[in-house]
Amino acid sequence: MLKKTSKNNTFLGMVNAIDYRDPIDYVEVFKDDEVCLLFDSALFHNQLGRYSFLAVVPFMCLHHDQLGLWVDGQLTPCDDPLKYLREVHQRYRSETIDGLPPFQGGVAGFWSYDWSYHLHPISQSMIEGSQDPYWAVACYDLVISFDHYLKRAWIISSGLPEESEIIREKRARERLLYLLSRVETVSDTPKLDWSISIKPKALISNFSKQSYQAMVSQAIEAIAQGDIFEVNLSQCFNYQAALPYTPLQLYQRLRSINPAPFAAYLRYQSLYILSSSPERFLHVCNGHVETRPIKGTRKRSFDVKEDHRLAEELLNSPKDRAENTMIVDLMRNDLSRVCQPHHIKVPQYCGLESYAGVHHLVSVVQGKLQAGYDALDLFTQCFPGGSISGAPKIRSLQIIDTLEPVTRGPYCGSIGYWGFDGSMDTSILIRSYVIIRGQLSFHVGGAILLHSDPEEEYSETLTKARLLLEALGLSTE
Repeated sequence: MLKKTSKNNTFLGMVNAIDYRDPIDYVEVFKDDEVCLLFDSALFHNQLGRYSFLAVVPFMCLHHDQLGLWVDGQLTPCDDPLKYLREVHQRYRSETIDGLPPFQGGVAGFWSYDWSYHLHPISQSMIEGSQDPYWAVACYDLVISFDHYLKRAWIISSGLPEESEIIREKRARERLLYLLSRVETVSDTPKLDWSISIKPKALISNFSKQSYQAMVSQAIEAIAQGDIFEVNLSQCFNYQAALPYTPLQLYQRLRSINPAPFAAYLRYQSLYILSSSPERFLHVCNGHVETRPIKGTRKRSFDVKEDHRLAEELLNSPKDRAENTMIVDLMRNDLSRVCQPHHIKVPQYCGLESYAGVHHLVSVVQGKLQAGYDALDLFTQCFPGGSISGAPKIRSLQIIDTLEPVTRGPYCGSIGYWGFDGSMDTSILIRSYVIIRGQLSFHVGGAILLHSDPEEEYSETLTKARLLLEALGLSTE
């Protein structure tokens, strides 16, 4: 057991090494807890997918919905929920231990795409009466951290929310021992039963092929009229029956079929998010900022030569590169509002990244925060991500609201953490299932440009849906 203490606003808590295992084995221990969150680097990458974090047993839960701000289940009078969240974060600001994985406690959860209605001038008619959170987060003092490169794992107990040094150390020790007693029961996760599948007729899209193509044609007309340059549109699949497996079992199936560097499993009361996202939204460390927008997609092929041809086709596609370029410019503009002028750079432009089901074009935009701004300022200035909205952003959001018949909910929002040390790492919620009050849904979409072909755009959504359907036991063939 390692103890780090200091009177200079640094870490005051306990750390204990534990057995390195698949993080899913540990999630099994906490699967019945009402709130827990796994940031899962299911696709190992030494830079993007080195660490995983399981945050459990929070000391405070907060969510914002139509009624207002809820704190630990109580509706709390508050004119500005985001200001309240910032004050909570500042109250528990503390540094981390060098040499351990970066998230060692903080605010973590999800922000729904529908939060956009509060940030930007968009009609709110679509979300009126919704019971679902705009955002839901928890404050964690207990984190199980995994380093997949070193193959090591630790429990980190910060002792928060106590502020007195003596009391905080006492709480850190007690909470660490409590968590150690719970993980003593960890064992190998039961093997998946791949014979289980859902009822195909119970999975229904909110669009037919024809109606989706008609929506794309309307977007193309808006682009032709000079209203926008690009817009991201989506369709939603709803499963209208009881699932034959638990949310955690479904997440296991998804991560097995489509491992991703920014995967996540979240439970917040009756809401689950099961994500296999390949896309980082915003990363902040010591004031340095990075976003990795994805635009441009081709399906994978089991034939090696054909797969290589598809990748080359994507790399040399004027349309896909144009999609990516517009979003890079948008993200540069978003970052410029809070980053130092003349320091925003693009070290990777339209790079190829390949995943289980698709090839993508991925760019990297970097900057450095100006003095007086923090990660939350950056997050609110950039939300929602440009890759899943369009350009210019505000008008694209308005057109999405007009054309799409249902709200997106968590889809195209973000999931991640805002560490008590000021760091942040968040993903874009794509390739994700959402289960709310037992009902499963997922969205798939793509960017529309002037020369987009409606039929090809519909096919692209099915390409992105293929592995989501396969994890459910279905096929798009």
